[in-house]
Amino acid sequence: MSIEAMIREHPQVGSNYNEALGRAVKHAMYCSAICASCADACLAEAMDMSQCVRTCLDCADICEATAKVALRRTGSNREVIVAQLQACIRACEICEAECARHDAAHCQRCARMCRECANDCQAALEGVQAELASA
Repeated sequence: MSIEAMIREHPQVGSNYNEALGRAVKHAMYCSAICASCADACLAEAMDMSQCVRTCLDCADICEATAKVALRRTGSNREVIVAQLQACIRACEICEAECARHDAAHCQRCARMCRECANDCQAALEGVQAELASA
């Protein structure tokens, strides 16, 4: 099963499928899950990981919201998609930096996922902004 295929099959998408945006939706969904899992693992650590937990949960929520907004294809709301992608990029950058400070394998994995998500959201953002400029 593929979220990209689901988006492509939407009646209002057709040949206008935005590959970068599809990738960003998929990675935002993955990033949300990885961040939530990292937050849970941080709770089990012996040291105080409260800041990492907070950062991961915030990032998970923003990534989830980004995926939901960006996968909607009925009508158009590109300005909101742009704002959401920008928020997701920033949340991922903050979470990546926080998780990179910790040696735990789950934090290192989360940092990598956040970097991938931020990169994909940046590529999608550029594509959506180009669509806005040409509209």
